[in-house]
Amino acid sequence: MEFFCHHRDRPGSLPLREELGEAHWAYMDRYEAELIARGPTFADDGETPTGSVHIVDLPDAAAARAFAFDEPNYQAGVYRDVLLRRWRNLLGRTMWEFPGGRTDGNRYLVLGLGPGPAADLDVPADREELIAYGPLLSDDGAVWVGTAALVRAPDADAARAVLTCGRYADTEVHEWEFGGRR
Repeated sequence: MEFFCHHRDRPGSLPLREELGEAHWAYMDRYEAELIARGPTFADDGETPTGSVHIVDLPDAAAARAFAFDEPNYQAGVYRDVLLRRWRNLLGRTMWEFPGGRTDGNRYLVLGLGPGPAADLDVPADREELIAYGPLLSDDGAVWVGTAALVRAPDADAARAVLTCGRYADTEVHEWEFGGRR
């Protein structure tokens, strides 16, 4: 089962996040084979971390909750909240298989959050700039609750356009970069 996890930083937690850097890396190393995508989100300055995205393929919801809530930064209080949802990998690949590679261009996390009728259940026709794409689902996988995409785009507005305008209660766009040890 695939899961989308977005840990969102608590304001003022950057020193603690930096202190726990190696613990975070070591924890994520244990999930290397299960990761579909990973990486930090950033404030508008493009440098201050605001969260961490992980898309993982795990056996069940209990394993996903353990992944999200046993993470060292979460345990220490770096994060203010966690969005954890079932997800479906419509591209059928990992971020490491993205033809555009890890550099060149701006990268964004785009989240479209329900409620309402399901939207954007098919991969957009212009898929060359998509790094990861799929619906966010209820715990049992039966109900659509939104859509999550990692995309390369010239700017935040172009990234937002990957989702159908007006079909979501809220749409968030965050600067994002490929994660992993540097």
